[in-house]
Amino acid sequence: MFGFGTKNIGIDLGTANTIVYVEGKGIVLREPSVVAKNTKTGAIVAVGTEARNMIGRTPASIKAIRPMKDGVIADYDTTVAMLKYYISKTLGRSSGKPYVMVCVPSGVTAVEKRAVIDATRIAGARNAYVIEEPFAAAIGAGLPVMDPTGSMVVDIGGGTTDVATISLGGIVSSSSIRVAGDQLNSSISSYLRQNYNLLIGERTAEKIKWEIGSASLEKAKQMSSITIRGRYLLNGLPKSVEVSAEDVAKAIHKSIQEIIAIIKKTLEETSPEISADVIDHGIVLTGGGALLHDIASVVSDATKVPASVAKNPLDCVAIGTGKSLKNINVMRKK
Repeated sequence: MFGFGTKNIGIDLGTANTIVYVEGKGIVLREPSVVAKNTKTGAIVAVGTEARNMIGRTPASIKAIRPMKDGVIADYDTTVAMLKYYISKTLGRSSGKPYVMVCVPSGVTAVEKRAVIDATRIAGARNAYVIEEPFAAAIGAGLPVMDPTGSMVVDIGGGTTDVATISLGGIVSSSSIRVAGDQLNSSISSYLRQNYNLLIGERTAEKIKWEIGSASLEKAKQMSSITIRGRYLLNGLPKSVEVSAEDVAKAIHKSIQEIIAIIKKTLEETSPEISADVIDHGIVLTGGGALLHDIASVVSDATKVPASVAKNPLDCVAIGTGKSLKNINVMRKK
């Protein structure tokens, strides 16, 4: 247990990972958004990294669950249990209850926001507030969000890709699409099943994505191949197959095009003044998806606007959520 007292905390409650930021300390916890439950008793068996290691390897009585789907709560009770675990682990033996800032995708409904707030309160927060993911990402990436100049951020997370233009402390235009890291993994799995008759697990698909995944079909041709193992569907036996980077690029091409389309749509809805600022400052990519090979150059080529990956893209939302904690005192007075 960390034992940071009752300092306010910020939580990036992601589909793939949960990152906790403590006021005055920075990021103190980073674990997968996974919970292992006993299906017979309903008891929580493991949370986080330990639970993720159980995916695809559990007996019938234990199920590894990802309670967040597409950036929103899919399993309320399990999300509460996960939040309770992470808040408790962060605060240690402290008896006080913290104020908590939680990020949510820009496209969520009022009901979905309320679900996040209620779950966080039940999990042990004195009170909870929400901040939209692209705004938090922009703060974490160091963009001048409070200045009278336009900035554009594309946050490619696990469940959603959030795109927003920001100026004077607010979101000017935004779009959200439920195509992101999880969809890329699923596309890779489907491609291998259809073209190689090979069935692979979620973790293997993610490993392939990070090792040889590229957003560019042309550049993928110059990358290497890797050997993966799975179950051969024609006889049900284990089999090893060599997969090329070009295969992976083909598998995820449709999803990448959907992400580019939502970026273009947001740019089209932006005022000429903000558009001019974005051309000057460029598009900043954050989130785990920003680590995909060649994603910045593909976005730049498609939009004709410079694009770059933020420093520490995985942490931008959590850092921005944490930095916004200073506004909690203002919210508490409302």
